[in-house]
Amino acid sequence: MKRLILMRHAKSDWSGEALNDHDRTLNDRGRANAHALGDWLRDVGILPDEVLCSSAVRTQETLAGLDLPQRINTTITRKLYLASQDQILSLLQRATGNSVLVLGHNPGVGMCADDIVATAPDHQQFMGFPTGATLIADFDVEDWSDAGWGKGRVVTFVVPRDL
Repeated sequence: MKRLILMRHAKSDWSGEALNDHDRTLNDRGRANAHALGDWLRDVGILPDEVLCSSAVRTQETLAGLDLPQRINTTITRKLYLASQDQILSLLQRATGNSVLVLGHNPGVGMCADDIVATAPDHQQFMGFPTGATLIADFDVEDWSDAGWGKGRVVTFVVPRDL
């Protein structure tokens, strides 16, 4: 069995007009939400052993805010920056961990979440996949290369407001 932790970055700061999109940082609420999401992951005992994170500043700050153990195999990649759901699945299918955190952006992350599970969770914000939204899904596969659309089973879904 494999476990996916699919997360959209926390709330970013739109006030820095001089910055390009890739370099936008988190705002204060985003930093607080990232810490809350990390606390939640530890509380429910769901921690990744591999991380695939977009190279954007806001995704890397979200990852830092989660305060995960240092020994996790982490890949920071531009391939996840504004990736489509197909690009996200392709990267996931090459993962090697048993529990993989994919940290990226909408619309790709939200579309991936909707497509990768057999049945969507009963949560009014799932389809919008707001900042900080996190889907935990299990896959009855031995290797990530066998993961595909509609094969995931929702374990839980949370948005920072729920915490």
